[in-house]
Amino acid sequence: MIARVLRLGDRLAPLLTLVAIVVVWEIACRLLHLPAFVLPAPSAIVLAGENLGVAQWREHFVATLQIVVVGYAVSIAISVPLAVALTSSRFLSRTVYPLLVVIQSTPIVAVAPIIVVTLGVGMLPRVVITCMVTFFPLVIGTATGLRATPEELIELSRSLRAGRWREFTQIRLPFAIPYIFSALKVSVTLSVIGAVIAEFVAAEKGLGFLILFSTSLFKVPQAFAALGILVAASLVLYHLVVLAERLLFPWSLPKEAQSG
Repeated sequence: MIARVLRLGDRLAPLLTLVAIVVVWEIACRLLHLPAFVLPAPSAIVLAGENLGVAQWREHFVATLQIVVVGYAVSIAISVPLAVALTSSRFLSRTVYPLLVVIQSTPIVAVAPIIVVTLGVGMLPRVVITCMVTFFPLVIGTATGLRATPEELIELSRSLRAGRWREFTQIRLPFAIPYIFSALKVSVTLSVIGAVIAEFVAAEKGLGFLILFSTSLFKVPQAFAALGILVAASLVLYHLVVLAERLLFPWSLPKEAQSG
């Protein structure tokens, strides 16, 4: 009985901590009489969200989610084959990898306006910006996992005359799965950041656009409401990736995660 209570308390600890923070936040705003444009109380944020209306929230949320999903999918489609190519060719590793580091080192906020001017103000530049934010962790994680395969297994497969395709699909790729999903978890949250940056630069709808528009009119509670939805969406996407790993590759999880 005690063990069940402790286990339940351990699982509810993050939620209880969040509730405690919200309560302290609300009390502090009321006692200190903080203006809403400085730090709105949680109740004011909820009220601002209700005033905007469900239809407008849906429109902005769908616009942002579309950029996140498309940008994330394109990033996966580019990053995984690129990581395979980098691990398969020493020439590509020496020539392409430094270019990837240069791209990753370039501040995306500085490059985003240039991308918009070059590609226009449609969906394409926002997808490109999201890809630029997300692809590097995927490339590095996948390449690291493919290179983490024990050499003795590679030598054994070659001694049994296994082809390169079987070596990749049956030996290297299974060892790389935990690394790939670690990168996917990081990148799915970065895709939300990339979409918001893109909407800051050029967008007519979306949660990032709504935050920028709200703060320009000093509607800070409304901006906080949009921020809360972005955080919630990022957490849901992260746990969807975790769920996909549990369902598709349960053997790749640590023992404590498998039992949990």
